[in-house]
Amino acid sequence: MKQSVLGTSGIQCSGVGLGTWAMGGWMWGGNDDGAAIRSIHAALDAGVNFIDTAPAYGLGHAETLVGTALRGRRDQVVLATKCGLVWHTQRGTLFFNEEGKDVYRYLGKDSIAYEVEQSLARLKTDYIDLYFTHWQDATTPIAETMGALLALKKQGKIRAIGISNADEAILAEYLRYGPVDAIQERYSLLDRGIEKDLLPLCRANQVSVHGYSSLALGLLAGPIDPARVFGGDDQRKDNPRFSAANRAHLVDFFAAVEPIRAVHGCSYGQLMIAWSLSNVDVALCGARTPAQAQDNAGAGAITLAPGELQAIAAAQTHLHTIV
Repeated sequence: MKQSVLGTSGIQCSGVGLGTWAMGGWMWGGNDDGAAIRSIHAALDAGVNFIDTAPAYGLGHAETLVGTALRGRRDQVVLATKCGLVWHTQRGTLFFNEEGKDVYRYLGKDSIAYEVEQSLARLKTDYIDLYFTHWQDATTPIAETMGALLALKKQGKIRAIGISNADEAILAEYLRYGPVDAIQERYSLLDRGIEKDLLPLCRANQVSVHGYSSLALGLLAGPIDPARVFGGDDQRKDNPRFSAANRAHLVDFFAAVEPIRAVHGCSYGQLMIAWSLSNVDVALCGARTPAQAQDNAGAGAITLAPGELQAIAAAQTHLHTIV
């Protein structure tokens, strides 16, 4: 398993991380708590020690599942969670409605102090290794937000600071007030927007880069059965990326990268995660079953040669219609 260090914190974690959004159930067509806990255990047993969660994943449900799963194993894990999507107050900016509750983007210092205590209780721990601002809040000065995070760090409630869903200007503003150890952004073969500006700024300031949705909501995990139907509140049912036409283009893409997959004896998903790890420090991958967790973890042992990376880039022309 490839290893990574979180910015200047000295905290070392696995290159493949386990994301728990789908475990919360919301926007993924429901959840299976037993399978989620078994998946967390399977990831740990396979060498993944970085687990990423957030209060918004099921209004605290994913955090509660993680806390339950880590009983007796907390010292084996680098644990990340987030703040800034809140339903205990109506301050900030209304962002979405989840399970009948209005959720706001808000990063005021008092709210952060409240949120961290809620997360610590759900996670059944007395410290969080990496604490992200989940989405940015235009109504609160970054100086106030960063001051609250630095105070939590001084108190020992968090060990490192991260920001998510930001741009280079926002990151630069955070860096004015103290060290940012990690940034978390959408990143996959289909989502490469951070490469031009944000990634170079991170490299120049020793900010660890974490890519989420490494498999593009499962689109890059392998050919999708044309008959598969996404039901319930699963966000993919209305996502144009999962159209019948795009699924056909994916067949051509996977055929083009098949020789590389065969050389490594890996799954298509592992190949795509390994590609992400050639550019970011941590590739976050969701899993809802132990088999998925084990498969994702296997990508951490794959190193792609320069020629293979070039071949994957060439094969990407089959995905030009997928936006």
